[in-house]
Amino acid sequence: MEHDPWQGGRLEPVTLEGQLVRLLPLAVDHESELLLAAQDERIWRYTIHEPRTAALMHEYVSSALADRDRGEALPFAVYHREAGRIIGATRYHSISAANRGIEIGFTWYAPEFWRTRVNTECKYLMLTYAFEVLRCIRVELKTDGRNDRSRAAILRLGAREEGTLRSKVIMRDGHRRDAVYFSILDHEWPAVKDRLERMLR
Repeated sequence: MEHDPWQGGRLEPVTLEGQLVRLLPLAVDHESELLLAAQDERIWRYTIHEPRTAALMHEYVSSALADRDRGEALPFAVYHREAGRIIGATRYHSISAANRGIEIGFTWYAPEFWRTRVNTECKYLMLTYAFEVLRCIRVELKTDGRNDRSRAAILRLGAREEGTLRSKVIMRDGHRRDAVYFSILDHEWPAVKDRLERMLR
């Protein structure tokens, strides 16, 4: 009988291997390298968190691991093979086993890896696992309505923009953030996969 990765309603940590990056199950041991990668303030312009000190990074990682232990998230550290170090993080979250749904988010990289193949390959690995191993029906992504770079990157993946939830989150500076939602559905995945593979080639 085929193993059901959703058995028990929680997902087990997994390593996702690409040619450029390796997505490692997030661990406390990654904090020092993540902290080095996290120093540029541009990374955190549109985010709820800004873990640019050792204490805040420890809190950030500990919170992600607590979500994992509750079955609510599956966080990864992004290891860049050529650079030989961890350059950022990402995770599955808002996991709904009953509805075979998952969200990809909390994604960030050191700016030197922006506009490279890193994000495309990370999303390719995560989407492939979500649709082909977890058998998800729906994968969600979202971004701050002001974040044009992120919005363009999500659309470039082949996701469909669904709409905006206004004043969804209060940010650190008190700004009321609009959240723009996107999704990819299981029947759309083959075309999206082909698109991503052509981009990676």
